[in-house]
Amino acid sequence: MSVRTTSKTITFARPFSLAGLEESQPAGTYTIQTDEEPIEGLSFLAYRRVATVIFLPLVQSGPGSFQAISVTPEALDAAQARDVSESHDG
Repeated sequence: MSVRTTSKTITFARPFSLAGLEESQPAGTYTIQTDEEPIEGLSFLAYRRVATVIFLPLVQSGPGSFQAISVTPEALDAAQARDVSESHDG
């Protein structure tokens, strides 16, 4: 079974937090990668999400170092909504 991988970037104007992470992350642009697999047995092509990760910088390891953290699309949407809301409040 083949997996389809897509990448996109999202930008946070302010530091943000995600469920499951102890530390707040700095404002900036982050890469999000989503893996999807085809759903078998349908009469049309459709995909099911199997993984979503955000790539976060590893500050203690130097420039260019990062870690891939599994995240739900809902957690990313909530973090982005908070960022937009806080940007408009201040």
